[in-house]
Amino acid sequence: MVGDCVAELAKLPDASVDLVFADPPYNLQLEGALTRPDQSLVDAVDDDWDKFASFEAYDHFTRAWLLSCRRVMKPNATLWVIGSYHNIFRVGAILQDLGFWILNDVVWRKANPMPNFRGRRFTNAHETMIWATKGPDAKGYTFHYDALKAGNEDLQVRSDWYLPLCTGGERLKDGDGKKLHPTQKPEALLARIMMSSSNPGDVVLDPFFGSGTTGAVARRFGRSFIGVERERAYADAALARIAAVEPLPADALLAPPEKRSEPRIPFMSVVEAGLLAPGAVLCDERRRFEAVVRADGSLAMGKLIGSIHKMGALAQGLPACNGWTFWHTASKAGLEPIDALRKTLRATMPAA
Repeated sequence: MVGDCVAELAKLPDASVDLVFADPPYNLQLEGALTRPDQSLVDAVDDDWDKFASFEAYDHFTRAWLLSCRRVMKPNATLWVIGSYHNIFRVGAILQDLGFWILNDVVWRKANPMPNFRGRRFTNAHETMIWATKGPDAKGYTFHYDALKAGNEDLQVRSDWYLPLCTGGERLKDGDGKKLHPTQKPEALLARIMMSSSNPGDVVLDPFFGSGTTGAVARRFGRSFIGVERERAYADAALARIAAVEPLPADALLAPPEKRSEPRIPFMSVVEAGLLAPGAVLCDERRRFEAVVRADGSLAMGKLIGSIHKMGALAQGLPACNGWTFWHTASKAGLEPIDALRKTLRATMPAA
């Protein structure tokens, strides 16, 4: 959609978008040309679309486009907005004023930031993204926690992302070989956003489409997209870029089911199903602690009785414990966590 983002978004139906990624003007407030120590000119952002008469004008613009996005977001949709120290704090405050609920701020730490040529400040080596829902009651938003963790050596993915700037062959160039768009974002950044907070077939909205990174990544990952861009030259380049993208095969996009979405199974059901008999002795992986399974699905350690979680915590002197992975039972292959019995029982349950 070519035109002003607020005017174009007004053409979309209510609650029609699953995910928003917004890379708005940063209002950089540059004071004259920026040069390197050798007096060569830095190709900085000095385009008219990044200039505002005042902070008040920028805030008015920010409220307008955020309200437009809010209207078209589905109840459980989420929004990502990226910025620098020039604008992100103003955007964050307005987000909260409008009722959005901030889930995270994520720092994009740049592997190859532009140096500070004047030597009067720290190198600007990061940008900040805010991830938010429409409000505090949006509990069913998409977040692929387990898939992200599986791709990160089974560690939780942190809120600081170390990724390089857009360079090399990924950077779009104009007819003179100069970069087409001054703030083109790397595809790796959008890939992580979409893989973490959207699903194949979802509709992703980018109200500041620029060179089309959002659309290119959406097409590759089996998402639909809506892009709004007011500069025809950028829009044309984005369309050509996206047309050349080959979508990934469907089996490369399937995410493992989230554990929290699987049916809840109490330990008592494992006992009632005969997968573990009352009187069986459980132990931890290193055989330091033992507990006896009771007929009601609780565990006993001497005179102490409680749930698998409570008894695991008491055994270790910790405030909490995941009893499913702490307690083990003997099998032909050796000790295995009782979570394996839960998985066996879950596999027999009819699909929802």
